[in-house]
Amino acid sequence: MGLTAFSLFGRLALVTGASRGIGRAIAEGMADAGADLVLAARSADSLAEVAGIIERKGRRAETLVADVQDLSSLESMSTGLADRGMLPGILVNNAGVEEVRPSTDVDEALWDRILDTNLKGAFFTARDFARRLQEAGQPGCILNVCSLTSVVGVPTAVPYTSSKSGLLGMTRALSAEWAKAGIRVNAIGPGYFRTELTEVFYRDPSWSDAMLARIPQGRFGNVEDLVGASVFLCGDAAAYVTGQVLMVDGGYSASI
Repeated sequence: MGLTAFSLFGRLALVTGASRGIGRAIAEGMADAGADLVLAARSADSLAEVAGIIERKGRRAETLVADVQDLSSLESMSTGLADRGMLPGILVNNAGVEEVRPSTDVDEALWDRILDTNLKGAFFTARDFARRLQEAGQPGCILNVCSLTSVVGVPTAVPYTSSKSGLLGMTRALSAEWAKAGIRVNAIGPGYFRTELTEVFYRDPSWSDAMLARIPQGRFGNVEDLVGASVFLCGDAAAYVTGQVLMVDGGYSASI
């Protein structure tokens, strides 16, 4: 196996939540690995900025405005892909939301917003992606963006933890169901990465100091740290890997 097994040349990847943070970093990293991109998110302006960066790398970038918690929006995204004659072979299920709140203060609206985006939206995006591949008789791969909370509990983040634990279970179940169709389903599990979504934690210096003391590598992650794992799991080098989660957390989940 040569280095070409780690290349994504000739691939078309659909990345949700691609306008910022982890989704943006993975999209740009996949472009560096040779992939063309379909970028999906709720903000057209932010998507245009990312598309411009990818095009300057010499890769094609299409944009689709979509809200994954809205099934009609997902249907429009799938129709938009079909209308443009695009059949992505890679899906990065990254779109997600979070709001820290004591569990006794969680209401139905917050629970539904987080679960509908992080879990329900991810499932129906994957379902539509797999349907089109199976209809075309094509293989593909799905990369779900799970979390440290897929494997450990985080106080005041119970809806988010529930959604990401469910996403890990979904990864395993879909991998078993779709393997014979040639569709691999894996996940990455980011640890603590400072993004707009998680900024609320880092505003507390005492929290930051305490958390750094628990991370064996002694630092928080940079979003670029997720690119290598993502490219690997979506490329030929991982052709016999499915149903797995690769934790990218500086050793946090492996320590006590």
